[in-house]
Amino acid sequence: MSLPTVVGSTTDPDAPPAPAALDAQSLYRFFRAADEETLALQGVSLTLNAGDFVAVVGPSGSGKSTLLSCLAGIDEPDGGTVRVAGQRLSHQPEPVRARLRAHQIGLLFQSANLLQHLTVAQNVKLAQSLADRTQRPGIDALLASLGIQARAHAYPGQLSGGELARAGLALALANDPVVLLADEPTGELDLATEAGVLDLLHMRARDGVAILVASHSPAVAAAADRVIVLADGRIIE
Repeated sequence: MSLPTVVGSTTDPDAPPAPAALDAQSLYRFFRAADEETLALQGVSLTLNAGDFVAVVGPSGSGKSTLLSCLAGIDEPDGGTVRVAGQRLSHQPEPVRARLRAHQIGLLFQSANLLQHLTVAQNVKLAQSLADRTQRPGIDALLASLGIQARAHAYPGQLSGGELARAGLALALANDPVVLLADEPTGELDLATEAGVLDLLHMRARDGVAILVASHSPAVAAAADRVIVLADGRIIE
């Protein structure tokens, strides 16, 4: 459905398009052990724009986790480049990568990245402070949008599986990221809780966050707008 024309818009039709939320070109990554060399990524390229919800699927050992680590700047590709919101992330000093990651990327994993000695709200506040996002979005509003405002002062060990998944998502969104990278975020959840997390991810995509989820789950692939299939470190479809 086309969007209505905004009367009085100041958008310049001749202005260059906004950079992709995430752009990876010709990523290669290999590992050596003794005389053995494993090619984990072999020329992987992908682009995500604001609002995209993309699933990366493939068998174990296909390169999904390695890909996400390179896209997040946690690991460095041996070849190729990664850009986030137009800024080069790969082949930069670690402090530069860490700063870009803190400001632009949300990370969501199967085991939530919550510090056990902090409450949910304190975990989110810490993540926001690292990204200079102490006012945007508000902690109460963020937790309310994920349905866990009542658990703001609970510790991770006091949360149910569904609450823990939502708290992990709150942490991933605490820095108001342009892209959210998730590695098997629903792997330990029952079907109903998984469906709830996927609904929340869809909601964030509609808000303009680019989302990339690596998963074995058929439900994740079915929920995505686009599916990328990896095999032996290559995109095959």
